[in-house]
Amino acid sequence: MTELHARWLKSVSRRRALAGFLGFLVGAPRAGGQLDRFRDHSRVGGLAEMRDVFDFEAAAYERLDRATYNYTARGGGSEFTTRRNREAFDWVGLVPRAIGEIGTPQTATEILGTRMRFPVMLAPSAAHAVLHPDKEAGTYAGCKNASETPMILSHVASMSFAELAKIDGGPLWFQLYPRKELEQNREPVESAQNAGAGAIVVTIDQQASVYDRAVHDRNLSLRPRRPPRLDGNDGRYRFSSGRMWYEWSLFENLRTMVRVPMLAKGILTREDALLAVEHGLDGIVVSNHGGRTLDYTPSSLEVLPEIVEAVAGRIPVLIDSGFRRGSDILKALALGADAVCLGRVPRWGLGSFGAPGVTRILEIVQQELLEAMTRCGVASLASADGSLARTDFP
Repeated sequence: MTELHARWLKSVSRRRALAGFLGFLVGAPRAGGQLDRFRDHSRVGGLAEMRDVFDFEAAAYERLDRATYNYTARGGGSEFTTRRNREAFDWVGLVPRAIGEIGTPQTATEILGTRMRFPVMLAPSAAHAVLHPDKEAGTYAGCKNASETPMILSHVASMSFAELAKIDGGPLWFQLYPRKELEQNREPVESAQNAGAGAIVVTIDQQASVYDRAVHDRNLSLRPRRPPRLDGNDGRYRFSSGRMWYEWSLFENLRTMVRVPMLAKGILTREDALLAVEHGLDGIVVSNHGGRTLDYTPSSLEVLPEIVEAVAGRIPVLIDSGFRRGSDILKALALGADAVCLGRVPRWGLGSFGAPGVTRILEIVQQELLEAMTRCGVASLASADGSLARTDFP
């Protein structure tokens, strides 16, 4: 190859030059080609400027790649349940007492041996590594700095329970996605217990769903294979049948290896709540998985009263799905919940500002709860009873 030929191969062609010039024009501010015209593109505020949880959602949107943001933000199907989880709070009103109790509201409580300064925990959520380089360690540090808020570590976290437990932090629980073969559950359960897990939370509300919008859309574009397999792993409408084996005897079997309190997560009916009591569960979590599983289920909040009535104080009742504000938490407490678990909210904090973001979000929610209790005239969690709430569920 001659020198002239080599220079010609490395030179800029007219096509490449034109493409670069057009790219420059599209990226110019006046062209507006890079703007999403449906969103406000004002400057994203710093941590000190965050005033409520929804400010963090906007910050996370700007800082995370779209796939990561969408995984946290979106729900299953038409997202009716995801929207309903938020709308349900509009159906519960708080009725303040004209003359309230004296003193600063006391929010400390204890659930299944775990002491907490506020009736707030972090719900388990997957793969924090995509949100921040510190992964779940950042989330855990944020929890410690916010009154040592208890954290439930997901079975599909970016870090093992043993790794996280080595860090000086607050109370830790472990969430388990159970396996059909009993012995396959032993290693994660015993590892978590040996590392100090305060409880094991067994998720049972994901029997037949794998949520990933991008994967779903890609599957719809594929040609179905022939013949289709009955387990749903072929064809355009794929789903996981790996959890369709669940039976209530699961908990009796797990009890042979669980030495700490065990809870069932995913209860939405009074019948299932009664079965949980019958089968020896130490607690339940009222949850529809944040609207990420079956669409068109009721919100967690609207089924909470009937579940609390069925349980009748025999075991603690926790709740998650849709909680954003301190007043949301007070509504759940008034309807009988013992504590509230936050899922998406701390993910926004971690994704936008790391551990300090998690801390700030929890501090905001905690202060909002104190403010709501003060305005309602209640100075203790025991006083946050049904007399505070007026419900108008459809």
